[in-house]
Amino acid sequence: MSRLEEKTIKTEKIFSGKVISLQVEDVELPNGKTSKREIIKHPGAVAVLAVTDDNKIVMVEQYRKALDKVIAEIPAGKLEPGEDPEVCAERELEEETGYGCKEMDWLISFYTSPGFADELVHLYIAKGLEKKEDAASPDEDEFVNLMEVTLDEALALLEGQKIHDAKTAYAVQYLQLQEALKK
Repeated sequence: MSRLEEKTIKTEKIFSGKVISLQVEDVELPNGKTSKREIIKHPGAVAVLAVTDDNKIVMVEQYRKALDKVIAEIPAGKLEPGEDPEVCAERELEEETGYGCKEMDWLISFYTSPGFADELVHLYIAKGLEKKEDAASPDEDEFVNLMEVTLDEALALLEGQKIHDAKTAYAVQYLQLQEALKK
């Protein structure tokens, strides 16, 4: 065992839901002692930084019950079993915003909360946006307002905590860095 690795001794499944499952693991620590780890298992997700031809960021506003407030986010969604992340990104972009795109490029993948969850988010950038004839068609339990904001407006939303999730903050700051590198 490496000097940092924890060895799983026992796993107890506590809950299995539509989106996540929870398990408690007994682990042997590197020093030989034992401890418990509560772990949320998640199938993974995608997020899409969609930028219009006039450099506006396409976002959605939606109520998030876990936060008990409305926040502005880039389009995102959960991967279906065996689904290719790029296919999921294209689907989520269209479902939530009504946009398709000519170009979908992977930027990075990151874990949202590695201390207790294995959710891996694949971040894509979509360019060459085309409004589809049909309006956006979010999931039946998903209610969103479409927004298109400039980078400066997005930064103001970030500072005012209207953008309050990691994937969207990451995406906005990615664009900010790209703009800074152009100068």
